[in-house]
Amino acid sequence: VQLQASGGGLVQTGGSLRLSCAASGSGFSLESMGWYRQAPGKQRESVATVDWNSGVVTNYEPSVQGRFTISTDAAKKTVHLQMNSLKSEDTAVYFCHARWRYYGRTYVRENWGRGTLVTVSS
Repeated sequence: VQLQASGGGLVQTGGSLRLSCAASGSGFSLESMGWYRQAPGKQRESVATVDWNSGVVTNYEPSVQGRFTISTDAAKKTVHLQMNSLKSEDTAVYFCHARWRYYGRTYVRENWGRGTLVTVSS
């Protein structure tokens, strides 16, 4: 399973960006997809995660609640992160994350996409 992320870039404070991440491969089913971020000098943190089967968002990092929205396109095995009202503290490398399993198997695996840089300038 490979994860291909897109949508990062430079935006001014208060602006919006949309990140997308598509999972590709064969013979697998997704368990969850989500986004993490890592700011310079800080640990990677979870931003938002969605359970793939139910579509239920299982977490939003408190600082993004109400500003970021995670959504899915099941047919395209894609997860989006709509980021509004961006702040300078949202500047980070954003990583797509997926938990998945091969059909007929119980072992859950996880993959990370290559990071995409989001820079919010004041």
